[in-house]
Amino acid sequence: MTLAHSSSPSDLALSSVAADCQHTTVAYAPCEIAHRYGSNVHILRDPLALAMLGKLCQKGVVQPEVNRLLVELYRVLAHAVIAAEFPRHQATIDTRMIDVVPQGRWRGELTSQNTSAVVVALARAGLLPSQVIYDFLNQVLDPAGVRQDHLALGRTIDVQGHVTGAGLYASKIGGTVDGAMMLIPDPMGATGSTVSRVLNHYAKEVQGTPRKVLAVHLIVTPEYLRHVTAHHPEVLVYALRLDRGLSDPDVLATIPGTHPERERGLTDHDYIVPGGGGLGEVINNSFV
Repeated sequence: MTLAHSSSPSDLALSSVAADCQHTTVAYAPCEIAHRYGSNVHILRDPLALAMLGKLCQKGVVQPEVNRLLVELYRVLAHAVIAAEFPRHQATIDTRMIDVVPQGRWRGELTSQNTSAVVVALARAGLLPSQVIYDFLNQVLDPAGVRQDHLALGRTIDVQGHVTGAGLYASKIGGTVDGAMMLIPDPMGATGSTVSRVLNHYAKEVQGTPRKVLAVHLIVTPEYLRHVTAHHPEVLVYALRLDRGLSDPDVLATIPGTHPERERGLTDHDYIVPGGGGLGEVINNSFV
C-alpha cells in the first residue's frame, strides 16, 4: 500500500495534536527482590542476568568469556540505573510520518540528555565496568556532561589476613561533582570499605555535592549493606545478586534483611560466599 502524502502541516496544526496520556509520565521501576534493607537498596530480580552472573562466577570460566559476560551484565545494570534514577523531561520527537500526517509527532517523558554524570573507575576490578557504563552514558546523554575519574585502590589487611579497609594509592579526578549523577561501579560489594574510601576522598578533595550517588555491583553481601546504609545513607545501591551463603539455614529461609545480625556472606578473610572468588584477579589474569 502506498501512503498518500499531504502538504507539510503548519506549526499551529502540529501544536493542536493531542498528547497520548500513556507517555505523559513514564513510571519505571526495575523488577526487584523483596527485602528489608531500606528503600535505597535495589537488588534486581532478573533470571537471565542471574544465569550470566552464575556463569561468570563459575569455576573454570576465564578470559575472554569473563570480560564478555562482565560487559553484558553491566549493560543490564546501566539500563536499570539510568531508567530508574536519572532525571527526566518532556520531549517532542518528529517521526518519519510527520511528512504524511500531523499526528506523526511523539510526545512524552524521556531520560534527560542534559544530565551531568561522573563515573568512578576503580583499579582494578572496576575498570572495565566503569568503561561500560561510561560508554553507555555517552550514548544516551550529551557527552559533554559525562566524565570518567580514576582511582587506584586496594584492600588493606592485617598480619592475620583480615581486611582492615581500602587504601587509596593514586587518583585522577577531572573536576567538580556538584549536581552530577555519581556512579561507582564495583563488581563485588563485600565489606563496604571501598565505597567509604571513595566517598571520603571526594568529600575531602573534590568540590560540590553529587545529585545522587549510585553504587553499582554484581554481588553484594549483608555485611556490605549494613556498612553502607549505616555510614552512607545517601548512597543508592544497585546489584544483581545478594549473597548470604554463610547464614544459618533458618535465616536463608527468611526475607533478606529480616535477621540482619545473623546474616553472613563473608569468610573470615572477607571473600564472598557463594561469590565468585577473586574476580579482580580473574579479570586481569593477575593472581596477586
